[in-house]
Amino acid sequence: MLYTRTLHTRTLPALAAGLALALTGCASSTTASPTPSATASATGEATAAGPTAYPLTLDNCGFSVTFDAAPEAVLTIKSSTTEMLLALGLTDSIAATAFPDGPVADWLTDAAATNPAIATPLSEKAPGPEAVTEVEPDLVYAGWESNLTAESAGDRATLATLGVATYVSPSACKEAAYQPNPLTFDDVFAEITEVGTIFDASDAAAALVADQRAELADITPDARGLTALWYSSGSDIPYVGAGIGAPQMIMDAAGLTNIAASVQDSWGPFSWEEVISADPDVIVLVDSAWGSTEKKIAQLESNPATANLTAVLNKSYVVVPFPATEAGIRNVSAAGDVVAQLDALPLAPGAAG
Repeated sequence: MLYTRTLHTRTLPALAAGLALALTGCASSTTASPTPSATASATGEATAAGPTAYPLTLDNCGFSVTFDAAPEAVLTIKSSTTEMLLALGLTDSIAATAFPDGPVADWLTDAAATNPAIATPLSEKAPGPEAVTEVEPDLVYAGWESNLTAESAGDRATLATLGVATYVSPSACKEAAYQPNPLTFDDVFAEITEVGTIFDASDAAAALVADQRAELADITPDARGLTALWYSSGSDIPYVGAGIGAPQMIMDAAGLTNIAASVQDSWGPFSWEEVISADPDVIVLVDSAWGSTEKKIAQLESNPATANLTAVLNKSYVVVPFPATEAGIRNVSAAGDVVAQLDALPLAPGAAG
């Protein structure tokens, strides 16, 4: 799948017409990849050290994508991808953003402030194909595979025929052969390395990984054997952090035992009956614009079925902002923040009231 700078010489109407035609008639088309002069694996380890040797071909969630040069105009979808580029010093490469999960991390606000595309996203949800015609990116960097379908920004094969490269966060791959099971911090660091390779920013990526490894090594997990529910959203049926994704990884690093660890997914439904049976010591509340901490606490404390849970009786709540809950550069700091909040909870495991 070719990435080419000639994309920027096209007129907007021509690209719009081409995208409309491709999405209706060529959604299943494929493009052969050339023989690469440098390659990188799905784990993010480049075969060439130092500056990136282009063309660079990657197997990304089972889709072959080739870069002839470092992307210069990127449409990021989801906060995790925007923040990845900010953290690597690639702010100027962000041509547009979409589907933000919340404000950027505090340590990235200064970098974000220099690019108005971050403060004014194209769309509050997944963008439609019109986003490509508006921005004319040379790369769409997506946090989820579902961001790259005919119903959202455009399917990957179609975009490739138009000279638009696509890259999905490897931690979000859903095919069994590519989905991390379970996700580890090494997987997150591998994505940082791989993105650095794509953008010829390997030095910045190596520095970021070194910083995050050091920060992770400094985290001392809570040693009380506390059990926890990672409550993301939902009322009738809670949607929780399950056993193989970022929530599980963060809870492991913080010393928490996930009561939904048996669910083989990153997130998933988990009945209130199961929550009541497990009676967790702690409830991790994911704070988001669509499901605030206050709303979740009010629901937990007003519902007779959950009001007598150990964590609710003790008000043993830990809060994590939604953008920190998806695989990315915030995960290490999220684990440290969870530990800090746990330190303030005077709990023994299973001790109600």
